[in-house]
Amino acid sequence: QVQLVESGGESVQAGGSLRLSCVASGATQDIGCMGWFRQVPGLEREGIGSTDSDGITTYADSLKARFTISRDNTKSTLYLQMNNLKPEDTAMYYCAADPRTCMFNWNAYNYRGQGTQVTVS
Repeated sequence: QVQLVESGGESVQAGGSLRLSCVASGATQDIGCMGWFRQVPGLEREGIGSTDSDGITTYADSLKARFTISRDNTKSTLYLQMNNLKPEDTAMYYCAADPRTCMFNWNAYNYRGQGTQVTVS
């Protein structure tokens, strides 16, 4: 089993930046792909991007200009750098991990975190 804990969410003004972290623990050797998602209440969870064990990263087209995903395998940590934040970025942000899948499909990931709240005003 793998446990994922997100952190770094907070309230920020529009135009600001935040870096979220997702620390994996447990059977981290099982992790191949890791991804970030976000969800606004009442809407479907949205895939932000994912990165595989070779460091190949894929982003949602609408976010890749402002969001950057990075991964430190030595720390079993996934990061999400968010710049020029907008009020519409307000959401709960989640990370997910899986031995194989790198899809933008939350339900396809075997391991999923509880989320961290980002509020942009």
